[in-house]
Amino acid sequence: MASVPFDSRDGVIWYDGKFVDWKDAKVHVLTHALHYGSAVFEGERAYGGEVYKLREHSQRLIESAEILGFKLPYGLEEIEAATNATLARSGLVDAYVRPIAWRGSENMGVAAPNNTIHMAIAVWEWPSYFSPAEKLKGIRLTWAPYRRPDPMTIPCKSKAAGLYMICTISKHAAEAQGYTDALMLDYRGYVAESTGANIVFVRDGELHTPDPDCFLDSITRQSVEAIAARHGIKVNRRHILPEELASFTEAFLVGTAAEVTPISEIGEYRFKPAKISELLMRTYLEEVQPKKAAAE
Repeated sequence: MASVPFDSRDGVIWYDGKFVDWKDAKVHVLTHALHYGSAVFEGERAYGGEVYKLREHSQRLIESAEILGFKLPYGLEEIEAATNATLARSGLVDAYVRPIAWRGSENMGVAAPNNTIHMAIAVWEWPSYFSPAEKLKGIRLTWAPYRRPDPMTIPCKSKAAGLYMICTISKHAAEAQGYTDALMLDYRGYVAESTGANIVFVRDGELHTPDPDCFLDSITRQSVEAIAARHGIKVNRRHILPEELASFTEAFLVGTAAEVTPISEIGEYRFKPAKISELLMRTYLEEVQPKKAAAE
């Protein structure tokens, strides 16, 4: 399925309140969002036919749009109902879910306060590519060429499409060098996140994770922090200097797609996925998909 272009797949997409054939879910080339980045989205994941933390994701989508200055034409419960209906129509139980909302094509100037707001929800297959044993080998990261900007220069609390341009560039650069991903610093030189997930470090049995004051506070990270608290593991949210990486023994990414993915290398620093990484990885798996976790 991964080899099939996303505009050529079979199925349906929920588009402005109704289901349309997947291949007919299109926008005009002069859509405002395409030219000016006026779009917001969510990355959600369904396990066993149920979207994990749907309420939190749907609420953040609404808030992201408000930060960009537009209001979604659907309320929270309508978005949730549409998401569940789209998942049901897909026939998938383990899937990736992508809601997106954007400004339309009525006006093509920078200012477009009266453009129609559109919304779509797509669902596609998203199997687990790595077993827990494979994940525990750890992935390799390098340093990103771009930094997370000052929150006075971007709407950093919105999951806005335009903010991911530097992530795409940074991830492409990392992959070209043989790495899986890249670690971004922020505008002050503190550790921020990877190109598509938050990061957590381990030292002396405690978690250390960057204060999300200039990037999104991952819903997955909040879930992992809650799991850590239940196991008596202290969580320290704070600014982290890159040279501190030498003092950490474990590191892992957290995100909807990444789930909990241990790291073995970040640039010149090395980590060994161990007890805490494995505990949080497996416990998170049990929380989101208990039947599969029990089988493993």
